Amino acid sequence: MRFIVGSAGGAQSVFGVEGTTAVNLSAAVAGLGSDLSAMAADPALLAEAKAAMGGAATLDVSEITPALPITAPGTFICLGLNYVEHIKEGGYDIPDYPALFMRGRNSIMAAGAPMVRPSCSERLDYEAELLLIIGKGGRHISREDALDHVFGYTVFNDGSVRDYQRKTHQWTPGKNFDSTGAIGPFVVTPDELPEGAKGLKIESRVGDEILQSSNTGNMIWGVADTIAIISEYTTLEPGDHIALGTPPGVGHAKKPNPRWLRPGETVEIEIEGIGICASPVIDEGEASAKAAE
Repeated sequence: MRFIVGSAGGAQSVFGVEGTTAVNLSAAVAGLGSDLSAMAADPALLAEAKAAMGGAATLDVSEITPALPITAPGTFICLGLNYVEHIKEGGYDIPDYPALFMRGRNSIMAAGAPMVRPSCSERLDYEAELLLIIGKGGRHISREDALDHVFGYTVFNDGSVRDYQRKTHQWTPGKNFDSTGAIGPFVVTPDELPEGAKGLKIESRVGDEILQSSNTGNMIWGVADTIAIISEYTTLEPGDHIALGTPPGVGHAKKPNPRWLRPGETVEIEIEGIGICASPVIDEGEASAKAAE
């Protein structure tokens, strides 16, 4: 199935999507709630949602203002180096264990919401990434069983403030500025995609300018490997997010000059079979002014 969480002239709801039309599943399925957290934890709700798609009233997807697929993910873990050519362009050695870091709640926002360039830096960069949402939780999950723990896949822009990322060996500051990580808008269940979401075109662009273009088949650590590695040290729970790293072409590595995102631009991340995550870029001062209105 394909889902979008958002609002259409009322309260936030979960919508099932078929083509350009959507069905309000929160209104049709008892206990579903207003985001995907309950469904990720309960396969029975997914089955009810599928059944509710037939014959229900529809609206156009364009009428829905996206929200985060899961309002407050418990854990959000990101892979920093997962495509060989991206590792090389960053000047790193190819690792034998993935670089992992975490994102906080204030750093993420829904697709379509403004991506904020902070007042302290002009080095706001983009990163096209596949993001998975955990369904069945667990610890010490084997590689063979790992794909059974995926609820769905979506699109992520791991917006990074590069000068702050490079201030220390830990990347936390540059990866956690408010409203720099866009998610969504669509979540697609695994049965709609190739096994492990492998072999999908992944691209970032601003207008006609293609910034990154690669394929999820080029990841060093695929979905199953990543879940197995992470669950060695932590218990994964329904709704947790794992972002799977970005391909080459990021702005800081562009030659002869870096290519930073600028206010007034809209950056799009597209993954084949999932959809487009678009984010207008604004200055932090503009964001503050809007919040004060």
